[in-house]
Amino acid sequence: MSKYCLTVTCPSTRGIVATISSYLAANGCNITDSSQFDDLATDRFFMRMSFVPETGATLQELHDGLSEAAAKFDMTYGFHDERRKEKVVVMVSRFGHCLNDLLYRSRIGALPIEIVGVISNHMDYQKVVVNQDIPFHCIKVTKENKPHAEAQILQVVEETGAELIVLARYMQILSDAMCRKMSGRIINIHHSFLPSFKGANPYKQAHEKGVKLIGATSHYVTTDLDEGPIIEQDTVRVTHAQSPEDYVSLGRDVEAQVLSRAVHAHVHKRVFLNGDKTVVFPAAAGSFASERMG
Repeated sequence: MSKYCLTVTCPSTRGIVATISSYLAANGCNITDSSQFDDLATDRFFMRMSFVPETGATLQELHDGLSEAAAKFDMTYGFHDERRKEKVVVMVSRFGHCLNDLLYRSRIGALPIEIVGVISNHMDYQKVVVNQDIPFHCIKVTKENKPHAEAQILQVVEETGAELIVLARYMQILSDAMCRKMSGRIINIHHSFLPSFKGANPYKQAHEKGVKLIGATSHYVTTDLDEGPIIEQDTVRVTHAQSPEDYVSLGRDVEAQVLSRAVHAHVHKRVFLNGDKTVVFPAAAGSFASERMG
């Protein structure tokens, strides 16, 4: 049986939930999950509803039928098929832990994505990628060829129909033009020490300062380096008895987990941009761990 979700963003006002619920019920849809949030600071309303169309209503019919109510409430809305896999291009440099995690979760069905290509500025992971029947593109980036390299990257995105780019420890700064063109469709991961521990060897710097928590942050990419709207974060506790190498190992684990959770939230339409931050609705209990095995 089909399972759809509806996402809504609009100015906050009375009657939105009642109108949408009544509309779905009138069209034979059974609501199975619903999340909503009123941001009092911005006077914006956000909602995500999962439902089952029990009388065969299609996405297009439901979308067209809601247009009058949407105009009344000044809604930005979308109906989505929850069974559909989003097409993703992954970009990586020389650290492969996040790439390997994404490949594995995609293969077993824990992430509902189709990785349609992997782009790297090095050849390190070519064999890993092509052995899984995924196209691998090595696009070298230098100061001199950066515009041409980004044009090649965007060509891969367009030719594959990719809807999302995931920077899985891709150690190149994207241009402002590319960030604007792909706004809301590039997700990055980095250690959470920024801006305290910038530059090389952040975990060594953290060890020298005696930090007690290390972590990772996943966010949308914007023209402000590493300052885009945050999607997901996590930390792990460390002690004085652990070495810089332990910090690196633990850091890589938390980076991979945080990035996968951010991608999971994005492709399930649980992330809403709200100015310089996000509204992220929680997944239904156990959904991240219990996606259907591929």
